[in-house]
Amino acid sequence: MTLNLTMPVQDDLRPRITVFGVGGAGGNAVNNMIEKALEGVDFVVANTDAQALAQSKAQNRIQMGIKVTEGLGAGARASVGAAAAEESIEQIVEHLAGAHMCFITAGMGGGTGTGAAPIIAQAARELGVLTVGVVTKPFQFEGAKRMRQAEAGVEALQKMVDTLIIIPNQNLFRLANEKTTFTEAFAMADDVLYQGVKGVTDLMVRPGLINLDFADVRAVMDEMGKAMMGTGEASGEDRAIQAAEKAIANPLLDEISLKGARGVLINITGGHDLTLFELDEAANRIREEVDPDANIIVGSTLEPEMEGTMRVSVVATGIDANEAVTDIPVARRRLSEPLHAPREVEEKLEAEAPSVIAASAAIDAGQPLAEAEQPNFFDEALDPVAAAAEEQVEDIFAEDNFSDDFPADDLPEPAYQPQSRPMPEAPAARQVEMAEPPAAAFVAPKAPAPGTPSP
Repeated sequence: MTLNLTMPVQDDLRPRITVFGVGGAGGNAVNNMIEKALEGVDFVVANTDAQALAQSKAQNRIQMGIKVTEGLGAGARASVGAAAAEESIEQIVEHLAGAHMCFITAGMGGGTGTGAAPIIAQAARELGVLTVGVVTKPFQFEGAKRMRQAEAGVEALQKMVDTLIIIPNQNLFRLANEKTTFTEAFAMADDVLYQGVKGVTDLMVRPGLINLDFADVRAVMDEMGKAMMGTGEASGEDRAIQAAEKAIANPLLDEISLKGARGVLINITGGHDLTLFELDEAANRIREEVDPDANIIVGSTLEPEMEGTMRVSVVATGIDANEAVTDIPVARRRLSEPLHAPREVEEKLEAEAPSVIAASAAIDAGQPLAEAEQPNFFDEALDPVAAAAEEQVEDIFAEDNFSDDFPADDLPEPAYQPQSRPMPEAPAARQVEMAEPPAAAFVAPKAPAPGTPSP
């Protein structure tokens, strides 16, 4: 009898990260990461266009909305993309089950990405998956209608993801020149997602000098609103400062700043020549840009082939915490927790309580209240529109408006003025003269004389 003393290998204990490409733009971003051999990530693509889906290099593919679109695409209609995702929700949940973190990449403004991305993000969020959205916004030459649809899609996706990164395609002109091809320009946008995902996965997958786990990543990215990703490489003297400044000054991202960021994830990668002072310089350069109370997590990975070169990757979250708090997803309330009134309402009621108590005490004592001291429970609660409407109603139902003597000029002239025609005169009444019969007509006739023949 032999004893097996080897430790069982448990691959399921490692964090599972899924990159979900939605629509044409999402599929292209996934193809870019597959070509660069990104490790430790499962790739899934979903599209309503069967032709574009067939060109994907990912093994996991979802043909969404076969009944709705018949594989012909969404036709730039977000409602069709949402309906297609709802139809294929079982396949979507099947690929999301078991994942710890999910990157959803899509292009906003079209039909599939704009409509299906929020549905997929909601499914991932309900499964407890840490969800990060990385989306692009259209060029200006694509028109205002497509931009409005993109803004609506971003707003819907913002409510479903934990962290959202926006890349306007118009910012590609900051890096492009007259000789930059269309393919090269889009590769720049796809590289933002690749570097961001790589910076997160390397901290958890690759052996590092300062290793981080998935719990650290969740602490920085869980329900943090808008975020930014940046990567910078430098070599030579002052490479630490140069790489850090390149990472925090990403020209492709939306007009956002690290000022006020509540969570920062820093990954510093280098060869065996990476020194402690260089790591300190890079981390402090980024720390100067963020909120003093930000949760900063620093990790470092080792790549022997990067001798003489240093790479700094930054993921900053909670950037819009002070500007647009309403866009951050509201935390779900547990069923065991009671409902609480909003703090603003409680403070307002506490401020109004003394005046109401004083007014009621004066009434009980029989003292008349001055007009200015009488509590008014209605005027303060009305907004300007409601107040104007109330004044109009009061003017309509005033007693003066119900008098019987309306001035003639008070009524507007009728829109139709009939033409007055002379009426024909009525025929004169005939005067019928009734002749009075003679009195002999009422006397009986006399008998005829004898011998008179009968008439």
